[in-house]
Amino acid sequence: MRRSVSTTADGVQYRDLNGNGVLDPYEDPRLDAATRAADLLSRLSVEEKVGLLFNTVMVVGEPGDHDAASPFGPETPRDFVVGRSINHFNVGHFPSAEHMARWQNAMQELAELTPHGIPITFGTDPRHGFAQNDGMAFAAGSFSQWPEPMGLAALGEAAVVSDFAQTARSEYVAVGLRAALHPQLDLASDPRWARQLQSFSSIPAVASEYGALLIAGLQGQKLSSTSVACTAKHFPGGGAQEDGEDPHFPSGKAQVYPGGNFEEHLAPFREAIAAGTSAIMPYYSLAKDLVIDGIEVEEVGFSYNKYLITSLLRGQLGFEGVILTDWQLVTDLEVFGLPFPAKAWGVEHLSPLERVEKLFDAGVDQLGGESCTELVLELLADGRLSPERVDASVLRILRVKFELGLFDNPYVDADAVSEVVGSARFRDAGHRAQAESVTILKNDGLLPLRADTRVYVEGVNPEVIGGRATLVDDAKDADMALVRLTVPYEPRNEYFLDAMTHQGSLDFPEEDIARVRALAEELPVILDVYLERAGILTPFVDIASAITANFGASDAALFDALTGAIPPKGRLPIELPRSMAAVEASHPDVPNDTEDPLYPYGAGLSLPSPSRSESGMRT
Repeated sequence: MRRSVSTTADGVQYRDLNGNGVLDPYEDPRLDAATRAADLLSRLSVEEKVGLLFNTVMVVGEPGDHDAASPFGPETPRDFVVGRSINHFNVGHFPSAEHMARWQNAMQELAELTPHGIPITFGTDPRHGFAQNDGMAFAAGSFSQWPEPMGLAALGEAAVVSDFAQTARSEYVAVGLRAALHPQLDLASDPRWARQLQSFSSIPAVASEYGALLIAGLQGQKLSSTSVACTAKHFPGGGAQEDGEDPHFPSGKAQVYPGGNFEEHLAPFREAIAAGTSAIMPYYSLAKDLVIDGIEVEEVGFSYNKYLITSLLRGQLGFEGVILTDWQLVTDLEVFGLPFPAKAWGVEHLSPLERVEKLFDAGVDQLGGESCTELVLELLADGRLSPERVDASVLRILRVKFELGLFDNPYVDADAVSEVVGSARFRDAGHRAQAESVTILKNDGLLPLRADTRVYVEGVNPEVIGGRATLVDDAKDADMALVRLTVPYEPRNEYFLDAMTHQGSLDFPEEDIARVRALAEELPVILDVYLERAGILTPFVDIASAITANFGASDAALFDALTGAIPPKGRLPIELPRSMAAVEASHPDVPNDTEDPLYPYGAGLSLPSPSRSESGMRT
C-alpha cells in the first residue's frame, strides 16, 4: 500500500515516510534538497547508508511480485530493497512502457516498507536507438526510435540534439526512469572500438557540444521533479583502446596514448561538468605508461585510480557530483553459462574486500553492478573505512534523490503512458532525424530514386517501400539494386556479452564483396552500410554506383532519404579508413589518424539531381 499524503495543522502536505505521524525535515517539501539530505543522513542506520552506496541491475518482473529470483542470482527484489537497503537500480528489458510504469510503481510501494521510505532511483542505458547489447544499449522498443548519437552528430544540427534530449526526457520520466547512464562522451579515436556508435564523434569539440546539449535537455537548468539525472561516461575518455578492444573483457583492459593525446579525450568531460552533469562514470580501462604533469599514473582500472578520481576529477576539474563506477568491478559472475569476470584490471590480485577498500579510497561514491553490502559493513567494522567517508558519499547521493522530487512523489501515471511514450509526434521526429542523418558517400547518378524506378532489394523489408519505388523480386527485372549491410566483426563468445560486443577486423568478408560484385555486373547497385564501427568500404568503391552510410535508420527512413522525400544531410562524424593496415598503423588516441582515409571526417554529399554524378571519396 502507498503511504497516503498527510497534512499538518497549518496545511502542509507531506508523505510520512517513516510513519511517525510527524513532519520531519527530510519529509518537508518546503525545504531545499541539501537541508533535507542532511537531516535524513542523521537518521539513517549504518545498513541504510551502505545500501545507498550501491547501484545494481534489477530485472523487470511482474508488477507486485517481489519474491522472484533474478537470472543473475538468487536474490529477489525484496532482498535487495528491504534486506540490503539498496535503492538504485539499472533496468534492462521490459515488455512495454505501460508494464514498466506499473512495475516501477509497485517497486516504489516496496520501498515504503523500509525504515525511512527511501524511494528507488531507476536508471537506464541508452534505449532510443538501434543497437542491442544488454550491457551497453537497448533498441528502442516502446520508445521513439532515433539515430544513435553518432547519427545525431552526422546530422549536425544542435536543435535536433536538443529535441531528442527533450523527447528522451519525457519518455523516461513517463515510465519512472529518472537516471540516464549516458551521455557517452568518449572520442571514437580508434576505428575498431566497439562502443563508438553511442559516442558522438572523433572530434572533442563535437562531443563536448552535443554532450552538453544532451545533459541540458535531460536535466534542465537544474534537477527537478521532471528531470532525468545524467551520468557522463566514461571518464577520462574511452576510445583509445589498445588494438581497439573492449575493456569489458581481459583482452581489452588497456588504454594507450602513443600519440600523447590524453588531454583531448578529457575535454568533453570539462564541458559536461560545466553543464552540471549529475554524475560521472569512470571507464573500466587502465592506462598504460601514462604520465600526467610528471606523475606516473598507476596502472589500475580508472575507478581504482586515486590520482585520476581524487586529484584530477575532484581536485583539478572541481567535480562535486556523484562518481559512479562502471558495472561489476569487484565480484565474478557466471551469466547464462558464460563467465563474466570482475573488471578489476590491475588489481586482480586483491580480494573482493580489498578491491572495495581501494575503490572508496580512490574517491568513488557508488559501486555499479554490485550488491556486496556486507563488504562495506566489514570495512566499517574493522576501521578500514571511516563513517565520515561513507557519509560524504551518502550525502551526495541523497541530494540527487531529493532534487529529483522522488521523496515527494516517486509514482507515475501508468494509464497515461501511451499518450507520451512512442507518441506519433515523437516517432515522426525520430524518423525524420534517421532519414536526415543518412550520409551519401558516392552517387553516380542513381539518387534520388524515382517512384517508377524498379528496385531489387537485399537486406530490406519490402513491406516498407510502399509507393516510393517499384519493387521487383528478380534482379533481372530491376533498374537497380539496393543492398543493406552492417560493418562486420569477429564473432566471439568466450564471455557474457562477448557475442553482442562487436570487435576485431573491419574488413568485409569476401562473400559480401562477391555478392555485391555479382549484382553490379547485372545492374547498378546502391550500397547502404550501417556504421556500427568505421568499416573498410574500399572493396565496394569501384563496384557500387552509390554508397550511403547510416548510424541507425529504418528501411522506411532510408527510402525517404534515397528518394528525397526527406533530404539526407549527413556528414561523417568519423573518418573511414582505407585499409586495416592503415588502422593498425595509426595511434589509437589520435582522432582521424589513419593514413589516406577512403572517406575523411566530414565527407558527405547533398542529394543531387538525377543527372549529376558525384563522389565524396578522397582520390
